[in-house]
Amino acid sequence: MAEVSNSKLLSTTGISGIEGACVVIVRTEWNDAVVGALEKGCRAELEKAGVVYRTIMVPGAFEIPFAIRAYWDIHKYRDDRPQAFIALGCVLRGDTPHFEYVCRAVTDGVLQLNMTLPVPTIFGILTVDNQQQADERIGGKHGHKGEEAAVTALKMIAVKKSFL
Repeated sequence: MAEVSNSKLLSTTGISGIEGACVVIVRTEWNDAVVGALEKGCRAELEKAGVVYRTIMVPGAFEIPFAIRAYWDIHKYRDDRPQAFIALGCVLRGDTPHFEYVCRAVTDGVLQLNMTLPVPTIFGILTVDNQQQADERIGGKHGHKGEEAAVTALKMIAVKKSFL
């Protein structure tokens, strides 16, 4: 089982090249309590790093890839264009195949963004069977996935800048 204790992910020591970076968080309205907790942890890490961020709200997880692509297309030539996007959402399994369709679509959408945009899109979308699993990922035994998404974004910005 993947546990945050098996990783050095949350170590932000030595991350360089993120000064003045801009990160755009795209989060869902659906499952607002869980996603709000993800966003709160994400914001805290971004603030700690001193980067600029903006949050965009979309109805559900299915709409996340569209919002990211549209935002990039409008801002790509601006000085304040994002150096990373963070997708935050929570899809809870229900009684119909809807869960599988939404999870597949948003996963494929984020993958496509990572393959076509010149900046990373971080996958901070919980795909869980029940509320308990969601709670375990917003500060429970599986860490805080919002914080992890922010740290991942910072590290990916630094990785990209190291290529220059």
